[in-house]
Amino acid sequence: MPTIDGIVLLRVLTRLLRWAVGGSLALGALAGVAVIYVLQVYGRDLPDYRQLANYAPAIVSRLHAGDGRLLVEYAQEKRVLVPISAMPRNLTEAFISAEDKNFYHHFGIDPISILGASVSNVGRLMRGNTRFLGASTITQQVAKNFLLTNERTLPRKIKEAILSLRIERTYGKDKILELYLNEIYLGRGSYGVAAAALNYFDKSLTELTLAEAAFLAGLPQAPSRYDPVGNAAAARARRDYVIDRMEIDGKIDAASAAEARAQPIEVRRRGATEFVSADYFADEARRRLVAAFGEDVLYRGGLSVRTTLDARIQAITDKALRDGLSAYDRSQGWRGALGRIDLAEAGDAWPETLAKLDLGFSLGGWRRAIVLETAAAGVRLGFDDGTEATMSAEAMAWAGQPREILSVGDIVVVEPATGAEGSVSYSLRQEPEVEGAVVALDPHTGRVFALTGGFSFQRSSFNRATQAKRQPGSSFKPFVYLAALEHGYTPSSIVLDAPLVIDQGPGLPLWRPDNYTTRFYGPTTLRVGVERSRNVMTVRLAQELGMERVVDVARRFGIAGGLGTNLAAALGSNEVDLLSLTAAYGELVNGGKRIEPTLFDRLQDRFGRTIAIGEQRATCPSCQVAAYDGGQPPALPDPRAQIEDPRIAYQMVNILTGVVERGTGRAAAGLGVPMGGKTGTSNDVKDAWFVGFTPDLVLGVFVGYDQPRPMGDHQGGATLAAPIFVEAMEGILKDTKPVPFRVPPGVQLVRVDAETGGLPNADTQSVILEAFLPGTQPARNAVTAARPSDSEGYGSASSRRAGSRPAVSSGGLY
Repeated sequence: MPTIDGIVLLRVLTRLLRWAVGGSLALGALAGVAVIYVLQVYGRDLPDYRQLANYAPAIVSRLHAGDGRLLVEYAQEKRVLVPISAMPRNLTEAFISAEDKNFYHHFGIDPISILGASVSNVGRLMRGNTRFLGASTITQQVAKNFLLTNERTLPRKIKEAILSLRIERTYGKDKILELYLNEIYLGRGSYGVAAAALNYFDKSLTELTLAEAAFLAGLPQAPSRYDPVGNAAAARARRDYVIDRMEIDGKIDAASAAEARAQPIEVRRRGATEFVSADYFADEARRRLVAAFGEDVLYRGGLSVRTTLDARIQAITDKALRDGLSAYDRSQGWRGALGRIDLAEAGDAWPETLAKLDLGFSLGGWRRAIVLETAAAGVRLGFDDGTEATMSAEAMAWAGQPREILSVGDIVVVEPATGAEGSVSYSLRQEPEVEGAVVALDPHTGRVFALTGGFSFQRSSFNRATQAKRQPGSSFKPFVYLAALEHGYTPSSIVLDAPLVIDQGPGLPLWRPDNYTTRFYGPTTLRVGVERSRNVMTVRLAQELGMERVVDVARRFGIAGGLGTNLAAALGSNEVDLLSLTAAYGELVNGGKRIEPTLFDRLQDRFGRTIAIGEQRATCPSCQVAAYDGGQPPALPDPRAQIEDPRIAYQMVNILTGVVERGTGRAAAGLGVPMGGKTGTSNDVKDAWFVGFTPDLVLGVFVGYDQPRPMGDHQGGATLAAPIFVEAMEGILKDTKPVPFRVPPGVQLVRVDAETGGLPNADTQSVILEAFLPGTQPARNAVTAARPSDSEGYGSASSRRAGSRPAVSSGGLY
């Protein structure tokens, strides 16, 4: 059986012999020998043209929010792949007329066109014109674009011709044309005709007019030369040439051609796509996708990714974080204007100058402004759109007097606020130096609803929610107390809060941990120890348990990184990222089930096939019924690992609700919904945390400088992180109905005195429902804690001998 090259050779020789009939047989034979030689020499070691059958061009990958709106696109070449059957006839015929009028009649190369181009090129050369005409067919362009380089050499042209012959013998004309129209570059970052239709005319292929299709067909020769913006005359001439060719080839009639030529080329900007703003979330998703699939798949593979992002929650948490960081930063004083514009030099062009100014951070809801006039009562501002407004002295009182802190020409940022009657007022703001992060997730599935890793992604892409490892301080304490509950303690168990001296070993000073108040409170229940964030009793409890048990709990909950067995670690001297700590609290809320924080719900490839899903669920064969007969529905399989007794997990959740109701998290009590949480502050107030939760949502907040430094006296998780949590939760929970925490089987709820842990009596001031395992609830005559008082301690710092300050960092404060 003859080979493909052999068959092609016979066809070429046949045509050469036909030409030789009217000329020299010797020349025809010589040409045939030349063809045989060329095929033998250049036909070896060519690229495998059969790979075109599996054509997979670079296609844009898209990430979508949970509601389907676009989050971000990743691409090396922005291309939309369209089958030939979906392309309008006018478009395909325009390209054929412009590039290869004999496409459906030649066998890969077009000898007639080659001969005509050769004659023309001889004439051009004689006239000194070295810009030669080409005679490449569409098939040859496919061979070059897919399989060869762009070098302009004779060997490459010969290889291109041979590959074209082979491609024509293997694939149909429609397939070759489809490859060509999807691959070709047409300017403005447009790869393929579909992307070009969007970028030039903001239309789909089926919406293109004949004139627009002809314009696109004229671009392959030189996209930049025929761009209508800046080269309108050349673009129109090239388009009209294509229309003329279509008319000559009989593809359109004279009337249609005349109508098309009469139309102007109207380039339209592509309509703005509605993007969801979540830079830190999107970048974290990108890192995870690259780690899982590689950069080539992300930037060329055409992935369609449905993320877990809740756009509403993300917007709320973004604003809450910015508000909280800005509020703390204002308390540190005014640092001056962001820059200055010489109004005398700028003249009336100051709005344009202001608009071009790169502030180095995203404005969010703020506006950039220039000071046009100062007065004792306030300042007159100008904005980059040319409008003006006034800002009162009261709105900048935190910074100082208007004339003392601002001058004409100063560049500032202001925050607008809309009044009850629609009036807008402005308040002075400044870019905060302090940073922070917020994470919101579903405690049952680990789906991350929102993730913000800093004040501005434009300022810093470092993600403080996932990449920063910081000391959690007292937000780690619940896991110390969880270890106690695992080993027989109850929420009403008594631990002595009294001076404690720790021998750290040879050569090391003694360590005397302090409470934040520098007081001690005597026998105290576990509940109160967590609610009031008592340091000393936490260390004493860890000493009684053994830090190995605490480390075991932390390891199961995924927050044991850098955690040692030294007792200071009980106060949160280890390091953890916010996402991991928030997920650990989620595992308490969901009854002790392991969750893996996920940013993805579903990943699909370019063909729409699902290649990964975020939440793995076991199948439920017994659920495959049309209807239930009145009995109990089947229990759904739960593949999550059980890392904690659900009863003990609930005991800790119940204790943490007391932190909000009576303890260091009281700032969140005003939200009026069932809620728990814990503050955290590292030593010297370098890290501030608040992780709080409802039955179906966990939200973690971190605040701190990138280069850790103290944030000031009387600061901490309760004053820095908790207000951000409260603002975010208030927005998230608006118009929702409160849901109670779910009590697992095997838990007994007993009314006890919230302070002493004993059964209530006539002197009880606060009664709560405490969670006990069966048989561990207090008896009427049980020994209980003395009623503590924050104003009078069991022992004060002043009652201790001189030189008793802690020798090492105590880790958590409150």
